[in-house]
Amino acid sequence: MDIKKIAMIGAGSMGGMMSLLFAELGTDVVVYDPSEANVNKLKQKAKDTGLETKITSAKDYEALCKALPSPKVFFFSLPHGTVGDKTVENLKPFLKSGDLILDASNEHYANTERRQKICEPMGVHYIGSGVSGGYQSARHGPSMSPGGTKEAVEKIMPFLEKVAAKDNEGKPCVAWMGEGGAGHYVKMVHNGIEQGMMSALCEVWGIMNKSLGMGYEEIGNVFAEWDSSGELLRNFLVSIGADICHTKDPQSKNGSEYVLAEVKDKVVQDVDESEGTGTWTIEEAARLHVSIPTIAAAHLFRCASADAAQRALIHKSLEGHIRVGQISVPDKAAFLEDLRKATFAAFLMAFVQGLDLLAHIDREKHWGLDFSHIIQIWRGGCIIQSDYISDLLGGVYAHHAHLRGSLLTAHEVGHQLLRCYPALKNVVLKAVEADAHIPSLSASWSYYRYSGSVDLPTQFMEAELDYFGNHMFDLKGSGNGKPVTGRSTPLFCAAAPAIVVA
Repeated sequence: MDIKKIAMIGAGSMGGMMSLLFAELGTDVVVYDPSEANVNKLKQKAKDTGLETKITSAKDYEALCKALPSPKVFFFSLPHGTVGDKTVENLKPFLKSGDLILDASNEHYANTERRQKICEPMGVHYIGSGVSGGYQSARHGPSMSPGGTKEAVEKIMPFLEKVAAKDNEGKPCVAWMGEGGAGHYVKMVHNGIEQGMMSALCEVWGIMNKSLGMGYEEIGNVFAEWDSSGELLRNFLVSIGADICHTKDPQSKNGSEYVLAEVKDKVVQDVDESEGTGTWTIEEAARLHVSIPTIAAAHLFRCASADAAQRALIHKSLEGHIRVGQISVPDKAAFLEDLRKATFAAFLMAFVQGLDLLAHIDREKHWGLDFSHIIQIWRGGCIIQSDYISDLLGGVYAHHAHLRGSLLTAHEVGHQLLRCYPALKNVVLKAVEADAHIPSLSASWSYYRYSGSVDLPTQFMEAELDYFGNHMFDLKGSGNGKPVTGRSTPLFCAAAPAIVVA
């Protein structure tokens, strides 16, 4: 498919930036957005960059479709949920066999698969594609994860390879993920991993700032150093963390006040439902019975932070007892190195947990996910870009092509975590003593410990379940340890006291 002109439905921050990218690379773009302000803002940016002849707008769906050659190609950049359904419904009268829709929104994979079934009888291709990296990457080249029929994705893949981010070797960060909603599912998990990483890093920032008394400039210098080499080499979140810490407000007195100092401590994107991928990741992990504590703790931390007013009331109720204390260390440089290793360990465990979730959904859906391709698309243009981790996991999948269990079973990953565990443990212990906030760091520490343990206290939990519920259990030395119902005859039920309701 030789794509010379496309329609972009949705001209917000992502849709607008993708429109500019496509136009800059030689493709004409016709934009439709019910918000006239969004369209005018995009047109002004196009004019400012000399692209005004490449980007035009349409007043309605009919005009939009008439402006396109056949077969028509549409990109969606919309809020998740019913907006996409209404858009498909409004387009239907003007769609013909061979037309192609690429939904580049953060959409739930089940919605994608439902729309694919609506479009399929019409001969219209519907692709659900993750687009990673925020509006900056949307402008300069995002990471992309298209999913749908192989035929449909192959038609548009040359165009996607042209506009996608490139890794350090110039390879495009885009690949076909699989049938159905595979592309949006991979993007959902990307965002779950992102939440785990962001939480761990903000917790480390909090330790530095609140418990070690480090200023923004010093923390920014540390993050910049971490990003330059070692396990956090070219890590996007660490890199922008350095920039954030260094950024001063030019409008402040003498331009000396840091912007970060005025940012309120509440993350609302999950609670206001403008962002659904983190919530969906937790829901999917619960449904598929996958342990993702680094990610789950991060998500719940964000949710708790959102209602700052309620936190203020609770703080008052607890008489101000919740206060972060100081951490005294004999060797600051050594402790900062422990913080670096703890950050890497938590980042790596977020990846491990997210990829484990993908392995579980692949067994259910039979998408045939290629995990080497997934690591490749995360090498550039995305929020979780982390060169050292990508090299590590890319190597694991290259040597263990059929690995579909936990990455913790791979020696290469286990060795890295084993090496960093003492640092992670020391950071958690020091932070707990200081009452610092470390939900994802402590969850990562626990995950490491219980994932590899062969003697968990859950044997007592299993006994209690049998005592009151006759659930059966395995005896030590029997069975193969797989997650299936035990075969042993209940031993506790006869002794169980009757529950009397008063």
